[in-house]
Formats: sequence, structure tokens, C-alpha cells
Amino acid sequence: MKLVSESDSSLLVVLSDAVSLDNHDRVMSLFRALRRLDDRRIRNLHPAYSSILIDFDPLRLSHEEAATLIENLADDEPQTDRAAKVVTIPVCYDVEFGPDLQEVANRAKIPMLEVIRLHTSAKYHVHFLGFTPGFAYLGGLPETLHAPRLATPRMHVPAGSVAVAGGQAGIYPVDSPGGWRLIGRTPIRIFDPGAAQPTRPNPGDLVEFSAIDRATFDATLHR
Repeated sequence: MKLVSESDSSLLVVLSDAVSLDNHDRVMSLFRALRRLDDRRIRNLHPAYSSILIDFDPLRLSHEEAATLIENLADDEPQTDRAAKVVTIPVCYDVEFGPDLQEVANRAKIPMLEVIRLHTSAKYHVHFLGFTPGFAYLGGLPETLHAPRLATPRMHVPAGSVAVAGGQAGIYPVDSPGGWRLIGRTPIRIFDPGAAQPTRPNPGDLVEFSAIDRATFDATLHR
């Protein structure tokens, strides 16, 4: 474990240089332990693949005190996904919503229906949120579906678009530019700033995708 002072009010806890499920468990274990402390001196926590950025009130907590908090918690046994919340995301894989679905199938040399089957058969780990509010970086994409980002990003990707890039999957929570390959769309709202819990899913959750038809998509849009 390495502690790095990133600013006068933040401390970066680097647990490893590698992206792995073991390191994800370590990050989530420390993340949950810090949340359980409910220390009002800590203003925000930003988990990543193998690190956590801790933002704190520098008038109430020093870097040395923050480091001591971390060191006291870091020896806790990592929690595994057995305790994780499972979030099911319905997805319509209609060609209108998945303009890159055929290209992903072509790269994998499999039918589009097999892409859908593989995409919905996996269980994905939410490593962290970033890029835009509520954008979850999901690890666990089947290797057959790995595909590079688009050479030229789209200027507009509709909210709810389900996408893949490299070995990751993701869901665009709001309308935004984006360079991931779009294979479907969910009718549910991924980011709602007015809700008690603005984002779904959240770091540490597990995600499953479930295929729905267009009629079901239209009937459940933004519920």
C-alpha cells in the first residue's frame, strides 16, 4: 500500500498497480470501512480500479491523521462479491439502439444473437464511477466480446445506451459524447440527481443484464 498526498485536502491510497478482482475486493473493503466510520472530516471518497482518493477537510484532519486512519483499516479482511448487491439492468438490443452490435459480432466472428447471449450471461463488477455522473465502469465482459473503442467518438450518445470498450462494459447515464461501441439501451434511469440514491448501480455492486423486446422497453421507459 502506498499513500500519496495529492493536494492539501486529499490523500491517494494506492493498493496495487494491477486491475484484478482481488484488488477490487481490497478497494471495496477499504471503501466500505471508511464509509462505516462516518467521519465528518472526510468529505468524499473516490474508489478506482486499485486505489481510493480521499477528500477531507484540511482544517479538521491532517494528512498524517488521515494516513493513520487508513493504516488502521487496511489490515481488515477484504470483502468478496458474496456480500455485494446485484442490480439487474434490462436492455433492448434492437438495432436502432445498438448500432455497433453487428460490428462487435463481426469482430468476434459470431452471430448477433450470440453476442446478446454472452453479454447477458456474465456478471459484472462495478469498479468505480467516472467520466460523467453515474457512469459505472464494469469489469467482467466476456473475452469474446472485447472490442476497441471507436476511432472517432460520437458527438452524441443517448442516455441509457449500453456499450462495450476493451474488456469493459458500461451504461451511459446521461446524453453525452462517447467512443464506446453501442450494443443496446436500457429504459431505466441510471442517474437521477433528485433521487435519494442518485446513481444505480454503485461501486461494489454486481450488475446483470437482461434482454427485453422493444414493446417492453417502450412500456417501461424511465420507470
